[in-house]
Amino acid sequence: MEQSKGNTGTRDVTFDLVSIMYHALQGAETIDKYVGDADQGVNDELAQFFRETKEEYGRRADKAKQLLAREMSNSRSAAG
Repeated sequence: MEQSKGNTGTRDVTFDLVSIMYHALQGAETIDKYVGDADQGVNDELAQFFRETKEEYGRRADKAKQLLAREMSNSRSAAG
């Protein structure tokens, strides 16, 4: 089945995975600031919550990266 390439000329699923990876990493970077805020306010519960959230963003970015690599490999195999 042919996949849509949208307006970018890039397959939609490739764009989607790159976008998820970018936004997850951006979120992790932002949340790092929240950890600092909670640490300054000496709120261990909030700091821990923010750390866990940052780790989850990291896991999502890693998963998107793995899926993107697989998707790119499959795309090359199908084209070749």
